[in-house]
Amino acid sequence: MEIKNKGRPTPDLNIKQITKCKTRDYVRQFKNDIYKTNDWICGCSETNRLYCFPCLLFGQKSNDAAWVKNGINDLIHLTSKIKTHEKSMTHINSQLNLKLLGKQDIRQQLSTFELALRGHDEKSNSENPGVFRGLINFSSELDSVLKCHIENSSVFKGLSKSIQNDLLECCLAVCQQRIKNEIKQAEYISVMADETTDVSAQFQLSIIFRYLLSDGTPGERFWGFFNPTGHDAKSLSECIIFNLEKVLKSLDMLICQSYDGANVMSGRLNGVQKIINNSYKNAHFIHCYAHQLNLILIQATSQNREIRIFFSNLTDITNFFSNSPQRVTVLDKIVKHRVPRSSNTRWNFKSRIVNTVYENLESLIECMKEIESTFNQTIPINQAGALHRMLIDDRFIFWLRVFHSLMPHVDILYNQLQKPTMDPVELSKAIFRFEENILKERQNIDNIFETSQNHPTKKRKHDDTIETRKIAAKEVCDIFIVNVKERFDYKNHLNASHLFLSTKFLMYENNFPGDHFNKTIEAYPFLDVTKLKTELQLFYKRTDFPEAERSFSTLKRIKTFLRNSMTEDRLTALAMLSIEKRMINNIPNFNEEVINRFAEKKERRIDLTYKYVPEI
Repeated sequence: MEIKNKGRPTPDLNIKQITKCKTRDYVRQFKNDIYKTNDWICGCSETNRLYCFPCLLFGQKSNDAAWVKNGINDLIHLTSKIKTHEKSMTHINSQLNLKLLGKQDIRQQLSTFELALRGHDEKSNSENPGVFRGLINFSSELDSVLKCHIENSSVFKGLSKSIQNDLLECCLAVCQQRIKNEIKQAEYISVMADETTDVSAQFQLSIIFRYLLSDGTPGERFWGFFNPTGHDAKSLSECIIFNLEKVLKSLDMLICQSYDGANVMSGRLNGVQKIINNSYKNAHFIHCYAHQLNLILIQATSQNREIRIFFSNLTDITNFFSNSPQRVTVLDKIVKHRVPRSSNTRWNFKSRIVNTVYENLESLIECMKEIESTFNQTIPINQAGALHRMLIDDRFIFWLRVFHSLMPHVDILYNQLQKPTMDPVELSKAIFRFEENILKERQNIDNIFETSQNHPTKKRKHDDTIETRKIAAKEVCDIFIVNVKERFDYKNHLNASHLFLSTKFLMYENNFPGDHFNKTIEAYPFLDVTKLKTELQLFYKRTDFPEAERSFSTLKRIKTFLRNSMTEDRLTALAMLSIEKRMINNIPNFNEEVINRFAEKKERRIDLTYKYVPEI
């Protein structure tokens, strides 16, 4: 650890090479810039040669004696030797060991408490002034000069809300500059974005960047909350591109984009992902497959007013039993089966509620009758009566039968998509089987009939209604098929996921997954083939990688902040301080950088920086 903390030796070496040609002699001389462009190269002033610092510490058994024992002084072939050594397994393993040396296990670290910066009452005599005022008051008790300034100064006390906001903005600027510096050192970057509204119905877009940190670990950084000019794909993509341009070194650097599957984000022709891909050709769009099914289902069920009413009625059944133990008691006694809880984001809620109601329809009708006849309160009696009439309604029963026949196929596809071993071939087969089954159900829709008797006086109108419903049901099937083809069109990235199945690392060590590797290279041609293969072989050999735990997504952690309705900059700053606190702890002189930015931010009534005025 002492050697690591001291760092690699970078002496000014006296290496010179002369290459003789017919017309002239070419002189090559060592330059210190080689240390800056290759953070692993060190030098020895005694031997006057270059070495690999990580391999000196951890790769003594390496076959590459040039970088470990003999040293390098061949400037003519130095560039090629560097490229070859960087891709060797010994070098990559030694670098990894050096980076991990002395690192604390994340499970042993304790997170700090999340506290509000301001209090509801920031008066001097307040018992709960908030963290900022509280710390100032506490510090003033320890520092008589600060206490005197706060009590007597009439120019600048630094306690106002605007000052707190300025400090937050400075904290944010320092953090974002750190992220920019990290991205400069990365080869590739991925962008994630999610749009939502806060409690005051203010539209917000959150942006997160993913890239490899300098220590070799994957990093996920929160960049900020933003207010695009509109909700359309053009406005959202302009906001994302504007922020990408602040951090990217080149257009080829962006290799992945990930958003929710709403059509404005994921549309193949005019969605955000397409607009981004037009500017960044390597930016493949990847989306959660389970969420895709939810969006397909939402789109299919939102095309017809009767279908929207049907699913709304299903939710009413769930809500009727959700907050009443007395009603649940009747449900348990008669139906002997609980109704699934409602969820707007879980696609399988609709599937479970449809199956539950279909399989227990008669029992649910009896349950409503029981509540109507035995309860004394007016509200549950009225609600049970309305649900009773709904459960025996011809329209409701028709759509219940339709979706009960369709939902099992969606369930099957969902379970297949959750398999970690899913590859493009298997996915294509699963989608083909899904399409076949939906087509069969589409043909069977003509056989679905209403259970109620036809009304003789309204027979023509009744028949027209049934035909209209059947046409709408067939349209739902068509939307299922078309959307599944569209949303699962790009699937080449699945080959890459096979390379990182930790359960197969032991098998891959002896039998390298060449087929998946080659197909991954076809999908991502910009990757360094030799280096990637060497890194994978290293992963398969090491015992500490299969046990690595997955970290929580930054996108999930910021959801709590999206419920706030404060201004964009302040919300972003507070979210940054909370979400990226580990990064902030690693920023050298973070406090000094914030203070300097604050002092230079704008002209104030007090001079915060020393200004030298020469004597006349």
